[in-house]
Amino acid sequence: MENRNKKVNRVVLVGTGAVGCSYAYSMINQGVAEELVLIDVNEAKSEGEAMDLNHGIPFAPSPIKVWSGTYQDCEQADLVVITAGLAQKPGETRLELVEKNTKIFKQIVKNIMASGFDGIFLVATNPVDILTYVTWKESGLPKERVIGSGTVLDSARLRFALGQHFNMDTRNVHAYIIGEHGDTELPVWSRASVGVERLEELPAGKITNESLEDIFVSVRDAAYHIIERKGATYYGIGMSLVRITKAILNNENCILTVSSYLDGQYGQNDVFIGVPAVIDRGGIREVLEIELNELEKQQFNHSVTVLKETMKPVI
Repeated sequence: MENRNKKVNRVVLVGTGAVGCSYAYSMINQGVAEELVLIDVNEAKSEGEAMDLNHGIPFAPSPIKVWSGTYQDCEQADLVVITAGLAQKPGETRLELVEKNTKIFKQIVKNIMASGFDGIFLVATNPVDILTYVTWKESGLPKERVIGSGTVLDSARLRFALGQHFNMDTRNVHAYIIGEHGDTELPVWSRASVGVERLEELPAGKITNESLEDIFVSVRDAAYHIIERKGATYYGIGMSLVRITKAILNNENCILTVSSYLDGQYGQNDVFIGVPAVIDRGGIREVLEIELNELEKQQFNHSVTVLKETMKPVI
């Protein structure tokens, strides 16, 4: 019988800190790819993580090959996920990380591209919108194949909070956070719904504007509260990255609020920012330009302005 080589999905993870390892652990538990390569500046760390993860594979839903590799392994990769970089410290904003992590990213992307990589980038390191832009510029890849985790986690946090408020399965809550993954992000209340009911059409008394504002503030500031208590956030973003990975590798054509390049959408240009986009095997198939009310437009434009001002010294 003829021996045919089967094409397998290879994902390379750069950065085996808490976020990277949460991603790797979730990848194995959800059976998303056939190959997972771990790369870290601390080679012993990535080797140890690969060993530890491999020992759980007998309990995984499907076979997967995991190893500690080098940048040369990126050549055959379908997807490179970058979680490497300096972490956010207590009291530090995501945007304050920009200069430190931009320098790190330029070298990482240079090393990846030197391998001959021609797949899709998924960026998670903060400030994610700016570092996604840096990755795009440094890689020279089409904008559709460079994606940031954007506000996928923020939107999940919003759905969870609304589900708690209404005592409703969070998977039946449909709501988006858009804009910068950070302090200038905004909720699109005009498009939010619980089940089949739009928030704006709910009977008086079910939820107040004050309650909505409290929910949003808790979502926006969630990372600060978690960092204050346990030093870092990683489970939520790890699972968010797996969700994006599945959408890409399975060609799902699903809508996620990833950091996408705007080329005229929402009246903005030359910026990566969190907006609803259709994700398929080629990356970002389409940026969805949803209709915002006047307040949401102002808030979104402000978010873009803050990102562009912060980017100026490093781009």
